[in-house]
Amino acid sequence: MPKNRHKLRPSPTGDKAYALPLHKGEKVRILFVADIIGKPGREIMRNILLKIMTEENIQFVIANCENAAGGFGLTPNISREVFSEGVDVITMGNHVWARKEISEIIEEENILRPANFPPEVPGKGWTIVQADNGIKVGVINLMGRVYMSTLECPFRATDGIIEEISKQTKIIVVDMHAEITSEKVAMGWYLDGKVSAVIGTHTHVPTADERILPQGTAYITDVGMTGPRDSVIGVKKEIILKRYLTQMPIRFEVAKDDLIFAGAVMEIDEKTGKAESIKRIAKPFEGKRE
Repeated sequence: MPKNRHKLRPSPTGDKAYALPLHKGEKVRILFVADIIGKPGREIMRNILLKIMTEENIQFVIANCENAAGGFGLTPNISREVFSEGVDVITMGNHVWARKEISEIIEEENILRPANFPPEVPGKGWTIVQADNGIKVGVINLMGRVYMSTLECPFRATDGIIEEISKQTKIIVVDMHAEITSEKVAMGWYLDGKVSAVIGTHTHVPTADERILPQGTAYITDVGMTGPRDSVIGVKKEIILKRYLTQMPIRFEVAKDDLIFAGAVMEIDEKTGKAESIKRIAKPFEGKRE
């Protein structure tokens, strides 16, 4: 598995491999890809990710993939597919253990599970990876506790991790995977000035509150999802409506239509670790479907 993207990649036109440009400088532009939902989410990522990376001058890509395998979890084959498209680090969430195959890849350097799981749990909750321009980027994965699994405190879990990462880099991006907005907003304030960005995931609905907090941390409560909008947060709407109307258990299926690529782009200063900008992105599928 690649540690960075200094390599040839498939051309968007499919004709030949090409190399992404090597960007140099004292800033790094990071793309965070919102929760990838099943095969449709992976399809639009293949369709548009490289174009966004080129247009936005992206040097580092993080993607939440806890829903990438049929809407639940991640498999080795799908992780390789995601990395091959240009992603540097995969983060997870409450569905991290949904697929038994995760045990084959959970110890890999670029795949994270929430850091506030107990220490004896397989895998790790943070990593440091080099961006295209040689700048090191630290990534931390956290999970909230309200209406979710009762894990260790995500707030206190960051303290020692930030200290360790800061020995190598000032650039630190946090994926805060949580159910309620207040827990994510609180994490933003707790980490303001300690990390470069706090990006909320899990609800699959993007929020319009992206901003730079007073001490220089980029923040957004939720970046949404990369997948089908013709759905109820990624699931076929007919299934969810039937469940609400009947209160009967029904097997979820990922919807297929009206694909959207969602996420956030940040620019961060290497010397200070402070964010200089953050913006939401939402791009529809381009061209014909597979």
